[in-house]
Amino acid sequence: MIDITLANFESDLIQASLQQPVLLDIWAEWCGPCKALGPVLEQLETEYAGRFLLAKVNADEQQEITSQLSQMFGVRSIPFCVMFVGGQPVDGFVGALPAEKIRAFLDKHVPGEGEIVSELETLEAEQLAESGDTETALAKLEDALAKDPGNDEARYDLIKLLLAEGALEGAQAIFAPIADRATGLLAEQRVNAFARYIDALAAARQGRSPAELSAAIDANKRDFGARFELAQVFFASGHFTEAMDELLEIIMRDKGWSDDLARKTYVAILEVMSKPQPKPIPAKAAAAVAGAEGKPQLEIAGKVAVTANDPVVDKYRRKLSSALF
Repeated sequence: MIDITLANFESDLIQASLQQPVLLDIWAEWCGPCKALGPVLEQLETEYAGRFLLAKVNADEQQEITSQLSQMFGVRSIPFCVMFVGGQPVDGFVGALPAEKIRAFLDKHVPGEGEIVSELETLEAEQLAESGDTETALAKLEDALAKDPGNDEARYDLIKLLLAEGALEGAQAIFAPIADRATGLLAEQRVNAFARYIDALAAARQGRSPAELSAAIDANKRDFGARFELAQVFFASGHFTEAMDELLEIIMRDKGWSDDLARKTYVAILEVMSKPQPKPIPAKAAAAVAGAEGKPQLEIAGKVAVTANDPVVDKYRRKLSSALF
């Protein structure tokens, strides 16, 4: 638990909430309900084992902070608690609520133990896959997804590994729960990209061989059907740059070919190659969960890890931009 003033408002509240949810308790010495609520919040902070941070601000001593928050939420009484997530105030409650109601409030914003374990296992699996231990990485990702079915990055990483192993049916089964997010007005770009990735392997299994396709292209450079088939073969086998090179040839010769199919597939490959920023994992919560699970704590826990730009992805984004404009 920390006390918030104007001096540490930015560092200990706003910046801290980028790494873990922070619950700010606005209180005063003269407020009876505040004194009743305080111990309950402190007990819950202990109970949640670092999954959220409790901060307190004295309404009488820090009027600039409390008045702004009161105006923002339209609240004129205390105790008043505000939840900060990702550097922003996102929710709040008023009054000395009982512990069970505060737990229900916290659970809307605070990651569960299963979510934290799932994130840790996803990070571990990525490291294992990079080192070549695909079998263990697959097991980690399957467990991560079982613990948190909403962990899309575990799902995407698992699909990529399965496709790399040629396990089309397994990849389709893992993709199925999110498949409806790939189409329609609210289609999600990353989901759509992985739908195209899976389709590429299905198409490659049924299509012509690379040798046949290359021969067709040699005979006719504008045989876009053959060139697209070859790009699908490369895409399916994880040869992403080769796939984009073929697609780029189509785009440069006919930007709108087959309802813009070459560009859409090129963009999908870039999306598959790109890694999103990892979620920050509170160090204390990660340590507590790792200890409970009997697992080593990853160094990344508790840090806001920034994924560096992939120079290959950047290069091929520029190529596409040049071809289009």
